[in-house]
Amino acid sequence: MARRRCRTRARAAEPDGPPSRHANTMYPRIGGSVTPSMRNAVGRASTNGSGRMATPSPLMRRVTLLCAALIYMLGTIGSALVPSFGLLLVTQAVAAAGTGMFVPVAAATAAALVPPERRGRAIAIVLTGFTAATAFGAPIGTAFGSRFGWRATMWFVAALAVVGIVGLLSLVPRGIASPPAEPLRRRFAPLADSRVVTTLGTTLVAFTSVYILYTYIAEIFTDATGGSGNKVALLMLTLGTVAIFASYAAGVLTDRIGGRGVMAICLVWVAVCLLVLPLVNGTYAASLVLIGVFAVTAFSMSAPQQHRLISLNPSLAAVLVSLHSSILYLAIALAGALGGLGINVGGSGSLGFIAAALAVLALLLSELSHRLVLRRPTPAATTPATTTTADATD
Repeated sequence: MARRRCRTRARAAEPDGPPSRHANTMYPRIGGSVTPSMRNAVGRASTNGSGRMATPSPLMRRVTLLCAALIYMLGTIGSALVPSFGLLLVTQAVAAAGTGMFVPVAAATAAALVPPERRGRAIAIVLTGFTAATAFGAPIGTAFGSRFGWRATMWFVAALAVVGIVGLLSLVPRGIASPPAEPLRRRFAPLADSRVVTTLGTTLVAFTSVYILYTYIAEIFTDATGGSGNKVALLMLTLGTVAIFASYAAGVLTDRIGGRGVMAICLVWVAVCLLVLPLVNGTYAASLVLIGVFAVTAFSMSAPQQHRLISLNPSLAAVLVSLHSSILYLAIALAGALGGLGINVGGSGSLGFIAAALAVLALLLSELSHRLVLRRPTPAATTPATTTTADATD
C-alpha cells in the first residue's frame, strides 16, 4: 500500500459492560469549581466522542486500531496537561473519539480471525476485556487519584495506552484487511432488512432495561447503602467483576446454542432479578447478592446480539457491529430518560417494574427476530458462501 492514511467514517462505539465512570471519579480531585452542569457536559462529551466509530476504508485493520489507540493516548496526555476545565472537555472528547474508533473495529477484527463456529467466543473475549477495564478501572483510578492527584491518574492511563499500543504492534497480525469501502447508501442498507431492525430493536430494549438499574443504582439502593458512596462503589464493583466472567461464558454458550437461546436465558434472568429487586433492596447484604446474580446475564447480551447480526451478513460485519454500538448508546440515553420519568411519577421503587417490563418486551422482540430469520435465512446477494445454516438461523 503506497500510502497509509487513517481514514474514518462516523459510526458508533461499543459500550459493552457497565459504562465507564473514569471521568466521574476524577471530579472531586479536579476541584470544587466543577459544578453538576459541568459534570454533565463532560459526560456528554465522552458519550458523543465515543459515538464515533471507524468503519475503516480498505486499510489494514491493524492500522486502524493503532490510529485509534494513538488518538486515545494523545487525548489522555492532553487531559493531564490542560490548564482549564474548558480544554479538559476538548481533550476528553478526543480521547473518547479514540475509544469509539477502537471498540467496534476490535470486535469485528476478532470475528474475522476465527471460523464462524468460534465467532461468539472471539467477540466475547474482546468484550470481556472492556468489561474488566470498567470493573477495575474506576476503583483503581479513584485510589490512584486520591493518593497522587487526578493529573497523575491521567498520566497513568496514558501509560496503559502505551502498553496497549505495544500489544497491538506485537500481537495483531498485519494481514487482516478491512472490507472494501462501501458507499454511504450501502452502509445504511442493512436497516432495510427487517431481521436486522428487529435484532437491533431487541438490543435497544434489552439494554435500556439493564441500564435503568445501573444508571440509578444509588437511588434504587438508598435504603441499603444509607447514602454511602463506598457502599455504592462496592455494588458497582461487584456487578462489574461478575460481568467479566459472565461475558466470556456467554460467548462460549453462544457458539454452542446460538444467540437466540442465550438471549432468552439472559432476558428471563434479568426480568426475574428486577421483579425481586423491591423485596431485597432494603438490606445491604441481600442487595450485594442480587447485584451479583443480576450481573451474570445483564451485560452478557452484547456478544450473542453481535453474533446474530454478523451471521446475517458477514461481509458487512463492521457496519452491523457499528449499528449495534449506536443502539447501545441510544439505550443508555433512553434508560436515563425513562428512569428519571419513573422516579418522578412512581419513585425509585417503580424502576424495577419498569425495567422488568422492558426485559419481557425485549424477549418478545428477540423471538420475532428469530422467526423473521427462519423465513429468510440468508441474504443471497451479500452473504458469502462460508456462512453456515446455524449462523443464519440463530
